[in-house]
Amino acid sequence: MGSVVPDPSSGGLSPPSRRNPVQDRPRAHPSPDARRAGAWAESVAIPLVCMDRDFRWVYVNRAAETLLQERREDLLGRTQWEIHPLTLGTDVERAYRHTMDTREPVDFEQYYPPHDRWYRMSVRPAADGMDVEFHDITAERRRAGAPTGSPATADDAPAVELLDLLTETSAALSTTLDVGEGVRRLARLVVPRLADWVIVSTYDAASGALDDLAVVHRRPEMQHAAEVYAESRTGALAADSPARRAIRSGRAVLLGDGRADQVDSVATALVVTPQAQQLLAALRPGGVAAVPLLAGGRTVGLLSLFRDVGSTPWTPRELRAATDVAARAGTALDNARLFTQQRQVAEHLQRSLLTEPPQPDHSEVVVRYLPAVQAARVGGDWYDAFVQPGGTTMVVIGDVAGHDIEAAAAMGQLRSLLRGIAVYSDAGPAEVLAGLDRAMDVLAVGTIATAATARFEQTDEERGRGVTRMCWSSAGHPPPLLLDVEGRVTTLDSGRADLLLGVDSATRRVEQVTELDRDTTVFLYTDGLIEQRGPEGPIGLDAGLDRLREALADLAHLPLGSLCDAVLERLVHGRPEDDVALVAVRLHRQDRPRPAVAGPGHVPDVVPAAPAA
Repeated sequence: MGSVVPDPSSGGLSPPSRRNPVQDRPRAHPSPDARRAGAWAESVAIPLVCMDRDFRWVYVNRAAETLLQERREDLLGRTQWEIHPLTLGTDVERAYRHTMDTREPVDFEQYYPPHDRWYRMSVRPAADGMDVEFHDITAERRRAGAPTGSPATADDAPAVELLDLLTETSAALSTTLDVGEGVRRLARLVVPRLADWVIVSTYDAASGALDDLAVVHRRPEMQHAAEVYAESRTGALAADSPARRAIRSGRAVLLGDGRADQVDSVATALVVTPQAQQLLAALRPGGVAAVPLLAGGRTVGLLSLFRDVGSTPWTPRELRAATDVAARAGTALDNARLFTQQRQVAEHLQRSLLTEPPQPDHSEVVVRYLPAVQAARVGGDWYDAFVQPGGTTMVVIGDVAGHDIEAAAAMGQLRSLLRGIAVYSDAGPAEVLAGLDRAMDVLAVGTIATAATARFEQTDEERGRGVTRMCWSSAGHPPPLLLDVEGRVTTLDSGRADLLLGVDSATRRVEQVTELDRDTTVFLYTDGLIEQRGPEGPIGLDAGLDRLREALADLAHLPLGSLCDAVLERLVHGRPEDDVALVAVRLHRQDRPRPAVAGPGHVPDVVPAAPAA
């Protein structure tokens, strides 16, 4: 089936929240056949996703929207790897890339954790990309191990239990990028289904070191003893121990058959120091299975399973389950490691570009940046504040589409271009945004972004009246907020839908002017602060703005830096789903010295000094 994008008038897609250059191109009016195909795609119960050749989602039908439990406008225009980063390095990525490269269809089975269900995924090439259908096969998978055509019996219970273990393992490892948390979940699942106690470790091939991240014993009174042994075995593993052999071979290695008279020999075979041997012998291991955690053919960790004296040896079915669990864990751990590295690179790049703001006389500027908890969502938000040659102060807030290192790099380009344009021209906010739009077009900066700029100006007459003019302009960005000393919050609405940057360089940018009393605070922010996911689902723009206004009103009495920190804590609890940038300006009174809470004033030497009060 080819990719079909339904006509919005036929009950199809709602427009995405962020503009996509592909979606902004004019399209021919759909033919009756295309409209009929679009209506059919919307009405069928089979979830359907269509991707372009860059794996960017261009269509999601209603059934898929329900399955994924996300709004279509939050999915369209994003790539598969942005939406589901944990599919990198898995059968999903391999199948998708195979179809895209060879134009051959692929059918495979995949577990989907949020619904605790299995799906047969049908990947089909299309003229401009590929289509993916999801067919629910949970009932078939749960009958795995039972005789064909008959219900599961008591004799099949172990097989069903092991299938449940694999299902729960996928769910546990697919819902976190935190390596430590994922490992702890894995350990709690394996005990007691496959072992009486377990040690889960990561492995560093460069140093040959094992780092034990989780230790779980089924008997609470033995938990401490297992943890002490795990600490003692560091550096004490025998060269020919099951752990070392499993790491070298990439295969599971077994030792012991459950007999009590083998405890000492098992301990001696595992570790070489007397202390570690004594600690292990006290735990009475009757059997050991060392299963490597593999990713891309490399050993990235180790699953050490222990069964007590008197236990039966592992069956082939149990060993296959342990190997499958380890394979899933290895891929998840390696993905987490890669995304952690990506996060660190993107965040370092981003922070290196976000400089400290100036502190003009009697105006206090505070900036904050908080990276997303998810590695894949770091990259595009920025703030800026600088003094123009004429002595006016300009602040900027912006958000580049995308959440990766490329978005962070694009952010750096836009920020530098805007700075250069604003400082060289000494122009106002609207002209600066228009200049940035033209520069992006001429220099072929292939991205789109939202931004808002505000400039603070004051004549001698306004200074005498104790007021300041704020000229501001927006390119599709959330509205600025004003906070007065009484805790009243005002939303600045331009009254028009301002086009994003990077869409049409000929767009006429409009400037608004607002007169501010001294002691007013201006608050600019990115959408990651207000568009969060609450207990009952996503928090949209309007509800998020209400929460932000309420927080600012409650916290108006705080010094500006404390206010910004408290707002971040209240709205995102220090762990945002999307990265967050904000810039706040407080206009202190000019008929008295600059308050100590604002810190010392600071502007470049080449900028004219403010007139004396």
